[in-house]
Amino acid sequence: MAYPKVLTVQDISCVGQCSLTVALPIISACGIETCVLPSSILSTHTSGFKGYTFRDLTDDMPAIREHWMKEGISFDAIYTGYLGSTRQIDYVADLFGSVAAEGCIKIVDPAMADNGALYPGFDQPFVEAMKVLCGKADYILPNITEACFLTGMEYKTEYDRAYIDELLARLTALGCPNIIFTGISYAPGKTGVVVFEKGEYSYYEHEKLPNSCHGTGDIYASAFVGALVRGHKAFDAAKIAADYTVECIKATAEEENHWYGAKFEPVLMKLIQAL
Repeated sequence: MAYPKVLTVQDISCVGQCSLTVALPIISACGIETCVLPSSILSTHTSGFKGYTFRDLTDDMPAIREHWMKEGISFDAIYTGYLGSTRQIDYVADLFGSVAAEGCIKIVDPAMADNGALYPGFDQPFVEAMKVLCGKADYILPNITEACFLTGMEYKTEYDRAYIDELLARLTALGCPNIIFTGISYAPGKTGVVVFEKGEYSYYEHEKLPNSCHGTGDIYASAFVGALVRGHKAFDAAKIAADYTVECIKATAEEENHWYGAKFEPVLMKLIQAL
């Protein structure tokens, strides 16, 4: 892939350092042509802001796809983030079959839950639709909460390797051969990412920082996609993305009032150097 072209499908929060406002610059910084399909536009993200505006773009998605097909446009990778409805999930599944170039890498971040609960507005039919989409992907990037909803397993905050192995087995049973399992902690003060690729388990552990930031999941997924499409193996891409996300959190901790997102821009050069 001399000059790969990636399509990312998710919402735009105009202010807030998440979703497309993170994915577009990070994947572009990896040296990849980055195309976007916005699923909705918000004035800000929904965590901590009040009175934000919201415009649903679901009805625009089929016409955009049809235009691309008429123009013969296709993509070497398709990466999905936050999708707002089962209709949007269905449209993304159509994209997988209609504008994917030969050998297209399909990456799904099933962004729908955290801390043991679904995000507001999501329900079991949404989970069922996401299961189908995950089954069509080459890589999925769930956290533990999302993995539990996708598999029907009990959510736990304390667990062992056997629990993670069972989650992995049930996730692969959905049809996706490769799992990038984020936020897995086996020891106090540590966290990491499990890479389960075609039945092979590997784990990258790093420091667990005391502060958390909105949008770090989007930062991680975008950096992973960029590194993977650049040709790095899945484990190396997972490591590069984890190290970069840690640097973003550290940079954010230096500024007391930066509560709404993570400062990914000042440390982009570290990601570029890692690639």
